[in-house]
Amino acid sequence: MAPLRVLCIHGYRQNGSSFREKTGALRKLLKKHVELVYMSAPHSVQQASSEAPEKENGPGPGPGGDEDSRGWWFSDVQARSFSAQQQCEESLGLDDSVAAVREAVKVQGPFDGILGFSQGAAFVAMLCSLQEHKLEPDFSFHFAVLVAGFPSACKEHQQFYNPPLQIPSLHVFGLEDRVIPDCMSRELLPSFQDPQVLTHPGGHFVPAASAHRQAYQDFLKRFQ
Repeated sequence: MAPLRVLCIHGYRQNGSSFREKTGALRKLLKKHVELVYMSAPHSVQQASSEAPEKENGPGPGPGGDEDSRGWWFSDVQARSFSAQQQCEESLGLDDSVAAVREAVKVQGPFDGILGFSQGAAFVAMLCSLQEHKLEPDFSFHFAVLVAGFPSACKEHQQFYNPPLQIPSLHVFGLEDRVIPDCMSRELLPSFQDPQVLTHPGGHFVPAASAHRQAYQDFLKRFQ
């Protein structure tokens, strides 16, 4: 049985290779069933000490976050910065990011599913909406895994959130997440029809302990 191929969408101020490193435990947990393929966002993020990097709890690059910091869109158009809590009328860079995913699908696809973390998970919800409304004919994801996701607070993105998306979805979030509190992740659930939920007691990272294996496998085996 061929493994499922899943496109992985990193968090803000990460990149494809750093996200690959940080999800090593997940790759190991799912290696018999899933091939994870990573891409980087098209937008470079300037280092700013006031912004909290979206990195795992524990050791990692210094206060500046990852060496080659990337983002999928900016909520502050002037500052070219992003905060999940920032209300904005319009954002910057989303179209370029959709085009980058379209290119990744053409060059590295096809993919069975898509996985996103934090800003990447918020972006995955938008990609699923574009697919469902047949606005991206190259997208054919059968499922989505959203880790520490949230609905965008940007007004121009509200079009992505109704009616509920039919794509099967697994929503994963930490009850001690200080970057994207679990209440924000729960706000995304009504945008999906019959969302599956996996909570863990930790913080802002992709959980991959043996205790989580069954939940991932139960969700994924529907698509093998």
